[in-house]
Parts: sequence; C-alpha cells; structure tokens
Amino acid sequence: MKGSRILVVEDEEKIAEIVKAYLKKEGFQVVVAKTGEKALSVLKDGFDVVILDLMLPDIAGEDICQTIRKDSDIPVIMLTAKSEEEDRIKGLGIGADDYVVKPFSPRELVARVKALLRRVKGPGENLIFNKGDLVIDPSRFEITKNSSPLVLTPTEFKLLHCIAQRPGQVFTRLQLVNVILGYDFEGYDRTIDAHIKNIRHKIEDDPRSPAYIKTVYGIGYKFIGQPHED
Repeated sequence: MKGSRILVVEDEEKIAEIVKAYLKKEGFQVVVAKTGEKALSVLKDGFDVVILDLMLPDIAGEDICQTIRKDSDIPVIMLTAKSEEEDRIKGLGIGADDYVVKPFSPRELVARVKALLRRVKGPGENLIFNKGDLVIDPSRFEITKNSSPLVLTPTEFKLLHCIAQRPGQVFTRLQLVNVILGYDFEGYDRTIDAHIKNIRHKIEDDPRSPAYIKTVYGIGYKFIGQPHED
C-alpha cells in the first residue's frame, strides 16, 4: 500500500497542503492539482486513488468524475462542502466510491484512502454463475458478462464480490456498509441502494427483473445467481 500514487484535486491551497502532508506521512506519493484541467492532464501519469473536490474554479468535480469513469475504474473519493444526502447520492451515482464532507478529519480521509486501496487488492478464486454468463475474477479485479468485460468501480466490485461469495444469504444494508467501507457511514441506506442500482445496470439484462441481485424488502439484498458446477 505504501508508495501508492494519490492525486489530490483541490483548489484551496491550505486544505491541499494538509491532505498532502498527512498522506505523505503514511508513505503515499502525492500529486496536487488545483484545477480540473490540470487534473485531467496528469491523470494519464497513472494514480491509485483520486481525491476530488467538487467545487473547482474551472470544471465541476462531477464532470471530472464522469470523464474518469468513461474509461477508468480508478477509485474516486469526492471531497466537498455539499452535505445534503441527495448530493452524496448523486456523487455515488456518477461513479464515486466515497464521499467526504468538509470540514473533515485528515486522519479519517487517510483511513478511507487505505480502505479503498484494500478493496482493490485481495485475490481469490473465480466465481462463475448462470452457466458462465457472469464471471468474477478477484485476482485480476475483472468481471465479464457474456464474455464481455465490465467496468465497475472498486466499491461496486467489492460489494458484488461480497454478496456473490454467499449466494442466497440476505445482507442488511448496514452489513454491506461494514464490509465495503469498514466504518460508520451516515446515510448508509441510500448509499448502498445507489451502488446496487449501478451494479444492476451493468450486470443485469433487465434491472427491473434481476437475475443476480434481489431486493429483500425491508431488510437488504441477496445474490441469486446460480453457481457454475464443473
């Protein structure tokens, strides 16, 4: 985990320097971009996590996140003064993995960066469902549907992999938050729902009639894909 490259996109110099100092203390390599244009220009250099302020002087953070998600699954933590639940859900809906509201604890932000990096790691055996229709390869962090690769964010991958490992088991939303985030998270009901909605649109032929993730009303979700038998 040490040595991972972190891109901090933040126009407030004081905040950027504090975040950079805390991350460097933990052994991360840190690059700061004060504008959206600069961030997009350096992304090609390769990073392991992006910490993205939404209120930038030139390009909206939401637009940058959507641009990143067009061709990359790099973990994105949104950093913003917007505290309304709808803003958090909107951010997660366009592909962010986490959402930190200003003012925030730099130590907590570092903990969230580490949690995201842990989610990206962690190999295991392939999970194959519905006669090979869906294949989850945790060692390569890849998912294929009908032999075509899918792009999931690290949080989406972690969530899907968690429930797919235990087909038929009902998970509450709070259980899923604890598994994929590892700490108390305000507004977790809507957060998990937003991630599940994104996953369904990617893996289901018809999200309204799911073949993989079923809603257990009033409780949470369960994976209903049929494991492949050799």
